[in-house]
Amino acid sequence: MARTRKNTDEVLLLALACGASVENAARTAGMSARTAQRRLAEPAFRKRLQDLRTDMAQRTGGMLTAAGMEAVKTLISLQDGSIAAPVRLGAARTVLEFGIKLRENNELAERIAALEAQAAPPPAGATTS
Repeated sequence: MARTRKNTDEVLLLALACGASVENAARTAGMSARTAQRRLAEPAFRKRLQDLRTDMAQRTGGMLTAAGMEAVKTLISLQDGSIAAPVRLGAARTVLEFGIKLRENNELAERIAALEAQAAPPPAGATTS
């Protein structure tokens, strides 16, 4: 099956989104590095790359969130008195650090959402009093 520009662009996008250098991504897509550079100079291509990276980051975050409860259970189980003291200490420290970071992130997300709500223009047709 012959590759089309759309196919090679999709391969190039995926390789770049996964962190490949332009040269390596171009090689993977079966194109020259110069062609890959030209694609990257196109605003629409850069937008597609950014959208793909955003989507990948969101899906990764979702998977980590889903695995989070099981990880916390594991850390808590490592605090059991029958486990070696250094392991218990490490697990306790990790639970506390992650708990603080999670709380801080949640608070920041709430604050950002409140600021975005304040900055958003009123809906069309809404009256101001």
